Amino acid sequence: MRNGRGGASPVMIGRGSELRRLAQLAKSREPAVAIIAGEPGIGKTRLVAELLDIVPAGTIVLVGQAEPGSLARPYEVLLDAIDGRPGVDDRQLAALADAERSPVERLHTGLAILAGLIGDAPAVIVFEDLHWADSESAALFERIADQRGPRLLIGTYRPDEVTRRQPVAGLLAQLERRHAVTHVRLDRLSPAQTAALLAAAIGAPAPLRAATALHQRTGGNPFFLEELLKALPGYDLEALVDQPLPWSLADVLRRHVEDLDPASHRIVEAATVLGHRILFDLLADVTGTDEDQLIAVLRDLVTRGVLVESGEDEFAFRHALVREAIAGQMLGRQRRRLHEAALDVLLRGGGSDPAMVAHHARGAGRYDDMIAAARHGAALYLSIGSAYQALQLAEMGLDEVPEDAELLGAAARAAWLAGLLDDAQRHGRRWRAHAGDPSDQAEALYLLVRIAWESRETTEVRALTADIESLIAQLPPGAGQARAMTAIAQSAYLYDETETALLWADRALALADEFDLPGVRMTALLEKGSALSEVPHTAADGGRILSALVTEAEAAGEWVLAARALNVLVHGAPPSEAEHAEILERMRVNAERAGFESMAVAAYFQGRARLALRSGDLGAAVAALQEGRAQDRSLRRRGRWADFHGVFLAGLSLESGELDQVDELITDLAALPNNPPTVIPGLAFHLACRRHDRPRAEAALAELVAGLAEQSWRSGEQAHDLVSAALELGLPADRLDAMAGLLLDAEVWDAYRVLVEAQVAEAHGRHAEALAGYLSIVEAHTLSPAVRGTVRVGAARCLLAADRRGEAQVQVEAATPLLAGWCGWRVTQLDRVRAQLGMAPADAPAAVTGPAALTPREREVAVLISDGLTNTELAQRLYISPKTAAVHVSNILRKLGVSSRTEVGDLVGRR
Repeated sequence: MRNGRGGASPVMIGRGSELRRLAQLAKSREPAVAIIAGEPGIGKTRLVAELLDIVPAGTIVLVGQAEPGSLARPYEVLLDAIDGRPGVDDRQLAALADAERSPVERLHTGLAILAGLIGDAPAVIVFEDLHWADSESAALFERIADQRGPRLLIGTYRPDEVTRRQPVAGLLAQLERRHAVTHVRLDRLSPAQTAALLAAAIGAPAPLRAATALHQRTGGNPFFLEELLKALPGYDLEALVDQPLPWSLADVLRRHVEDLDPASHRIVEAATVLGHRILFDLLADVTGTDEDQLIAVLRDLVTRGVLVESGEDEFAFRHALVREAIAGQMLGRQRRRLHEAALDVLLRGGGSDPAMVAHHARGAGRYDDMIAAARHGAALYLSIGSAYQALQLAEMGLDEVPEDAELLGAAARAAWLAGLLDDAQRHGRRWRAHAGDPSDQAEALYLLVRIAWESRETTEVRALTADIESLIAQLPPGAGQARAMTAIAQSAYLYDETETALLWADRALALADEFDLPGVRMTALLEKGSALSEVPHTAADGGRILSALVTEAEAAGEWVLAARALNVLVHGAPPSEAEHAEILERMRVNAERAGFESMAVAAYFQGRARLALRSGDLGAAVAALQEGRAQDRSLRRRGRWADFHGVFLAGLSLESGELDQVDELITDLAALPNNPPTVIPGLAFHLACRRHDRPRAEAALAELVAGLAEQSWRSGEQAHDLVSAALELGLPADRLDAMAGLLLDAEVWDAYRVLVEAQVAEAHGRHAEALAGYLSIVEAHTLSPAVRGTVRVGAARCLLAADRRGEAQVQVEAATPLLAGWCGWRVTQLDRVRAQLGMAPADAPAAVTGPAALTPREREVAVLISDGLTNTELAQRLYISPKTAAVHVSNILRKLGVSSRTEVGDLVGRR
């Protein structure tokens, strides 16, 4: 744990209320998150130190600090917090630093290290200076906030130093959406508080003239005040007023080292160049100082309050401002020579982190070394899934060689993986412009098509596709032409032009086989398998291609390809829920290996929601989607993922009858650019129908019809939802015919087509025809349990119309468990039919008949509960979040009519 920073005042001034708030959180024995914000020197660290002095006995304290300007060490803050602490497993430390492990494995290792140190004890965990934190540390902070137990998690940061390019920006937004965060904003001291600080420091009331002068000069910054006092012998305030004040805080801070001998001056200046973590051996090598002399100098600097001993053989500046002040008086030539010495040491040692090498090479003015390190480092960080670090390092190199195609390609890929679509597009366009090799040009165009699609720039996609076709005509057969063909296949797949996608994918495969291009071959297989999976009669073939591709891509370390293939497989409805869950988790691991944010977060949680829908559990689907929305930092960015959560959630809200929430979501979506043409009118039409607002429904339907003319694809789910809404409104049968004609085409899955046609036939009064349709799809597992429940309810209505009550009751009884985890209009329809048959409503107590009332997923959870698993263990076993596990448990207790987990075990056991 890093030592606290001292001050001239023995007591902290002006932070009493803030300290009390934090102390209450620490004593509450409940999980809590606090964020302390303020400018440099405002007292963030002093406030934390004062809190740690008063936490209850037995509280575990861990304090780590981020390193300014460093890309060198993922999990920097955690490693700083546990440095030299007993009880840390060396194998876990090695796993945390192992670049061969996936990001999710390393993240879980970090959590395991913390769990081993803390256990069930109360704890305060502090991440200082989050504005400098690496992306892994930011992700770890977020996951710690999710943990249960008696712990207070504190983060400090400087708001003025946060930009959207830093991991902390997304972290702060996510914490705000997901947790009850206590915000502590530290402002400058008032004149009265300044006088109080001076009085505490000198042990007597401060003269008004001195207090006023010092407040005006320092602006009430407590660190500046205390440094001024330290620089004045005896704290003689009258003398200080009579003397000219320093021009700046830097002048005050430099006084700490003014009287050092030349050798010591050289050492402290070298330390400012080496970074936040000053390693003893590196400092000795750079300065050429023997061990005994260096120990003496460092001891003196610690005594003066310039440095603190932050770990074994490791030192740090007491405050970043101290380091900045000393570095600020150095000549440029001095800094360059020190950077050069550090660079030579790192290069001689071999195996040094390329980010450190690039940092010192740039400082030394050795730009060839810096560019080489930037290229190597960007590729390394991309290979281990650290997209933010790869982007920063690539951009460091581009500052010197802005037309370097290799660095532009790395920057474009890294920005895309991190979800920074504007930056990805900017770098991708320059990459394309400066790519001399045809294969590089094709690679750039392939990525630009994907970026334009995700940014919803459809005109740009078409223009890029035309450019690719022109490029193919200019290129001889080979790698460049084959790669360009995969780009066209991708574009065609994105626009649902299946035949075109297959044509170009097959052409690319032929060239890949002819010229032995394994990378192109895998990409072409991805596009071919994806296109085949979109068509009902070829979906199985596409699934086989993608399944084989995943194994091949993982073996080759092509994590993006593997993740994309698995994402298509997930949407292809695997045969079982267990297989669905396994594929989904595998997709997330591969996406995290690549640093592929949108797929590791947005697509993953959408997949969890779809898995819950396959289980017939609407509550769990909503919970999964809300968790995804909370974690997805791209919600605040432009692009396809920025609004798809909202569209999905709006659909689930329409299902559950949360109509006011749908209204809010439509408003939010309407404020975003580039919505697909049917999204807003489709949701507005459905909402108006559920509210029986015919004028608004008619207006929205007109917009929907216009939008469908621009929508190149058709969806059975969309058709069923919209026709069901129109039936609720009472739209005439002839207009239902017209709607069905617009919403269905040959590519819609057969079960959905039959369902919509049966719904329309029933509206026409053709009950026998509708009944035949409904009965033909009652076991169609292409349909979710809730939709199959609606199918059986429709069959029951048709049977009632034919006065076949016994058969109708059979259908109702079959529909009831399918809709047991549902609510909203589908359950309302079921209850209407039950009422016609004289049966109790579906959600009435009499309808709960023990384990039979549970959905398949709930039965699985109930068996695990009977085995004694906790919510956390359930989450780990089933690859779900603890929140989703809690929703399942609550539903099971309610449906079984019991109040304890033991009673669940009595009703649902292994037998």
